[in-house]
Amino acid sequence: MTMLAGLAAPGDNELMIPTSLKPYAWLSIGAALSTIALKSVAWWLTGSVGLLSDALESLVNLAGAVMALAMLTVAERPEDENHAYGHGKAEYFSSGLEGLLILLAAIAIGVTAIERLIHPQPIEQLGIGLAVSVVASIINLVTARILLAAGSKYRSITLEADAHHLLTDVWTSVGVIVGVGAVALTGWLWLDPVLALLVAANIVYTGWRLLQRSADGLMDIALPPEQHHAVVEVLEGYRRQGVDYHALRTRQSGARSFVEVHVLVPGAWTVQRGHELLEQLEAKIRGALPHATVFTHLEPLEDPASHDDIRLDRR
Repeated sequence: MTMLAGLAAPGDNELMIPTSLKPYAWLSIGAALSTIALKSVAWWLTGSVGLLSDALESLVNLAGAVMALAMLTVAERPEDENHAYGHGKAEYFSSGLEGLLILLAAIAIGVTAIERLIHPQPIEQLGIGLAVSVVASIINLVTARILLAAGSKYRSITLEADAHHLLTDVWTSVGVIVGVGAVALTGWLWLDPVLALLVAANIVYTGWRLLQRSADGLMDIALPPEQHHAVVEVLEGYRRQGVDYHALRTRQSGARSFVEVHVLVPGAWTVQRGHELLEQLEAKIRGALPHATVFTHLEPLEDPASHDDIRLDRR
């Protein structure tokens, strides 16, 4: 099967991506180290299991940031003979491992919280401990906002996952701070471990979502409905002009989208005319869907064999 590949020319709907996204991963690593230190101090000062759970989640942040750095390094490698489509899928391994680590951290938090629920202990030096935790949360919030903006701008799933995890950490910290404050006001020591269990449940949800997203990417999930619809709109415009299509397939691979479609034109057309049509069609798809690599296959409308290759495995 002859494929006519439509790749965007330099400057044609292509985003000016920096030489490397790794500095953002280093920023995340620095933030994780800072917050681990601050939250550990807060836990040491107060003895709060809620603050301990917060510190443990920051360890997961560090592991995720290190993995993000490693996978961004791999993903930035150019295509080669063994990886003709590039290395973009490496980013899914980062979010997958981060999701797994989050689940492990949730188990550790749950075990510690249950132990403290059975054997409650007083919380000390609340003012200092909470102040330290607030500073750590601010660091996470600022870092998450930077990573989220960069991930969205440069279409990096790794940076977006890291950012959302940090934002979850921020809200978790807010919950812990509120809970510890509630213990101080009420004297009910059981509030601290109960809140820690709620934190663990929230972490489980985040970890599951990351694992699900990673699995979808590795399984070549189709583009989101709104992006798929944008491609179909372009193709339907040509169908109204008497040009048909079928075997439309889309997939997401890291920062890049892939679109494949068979285009059927009158058999009497010259190769040149068909080629010009495909160039226009591919350009319109890239206009509607930047960062897309488009593959088209030209077929004659009248040939019955044109309709026999819709499946991946041609019969």
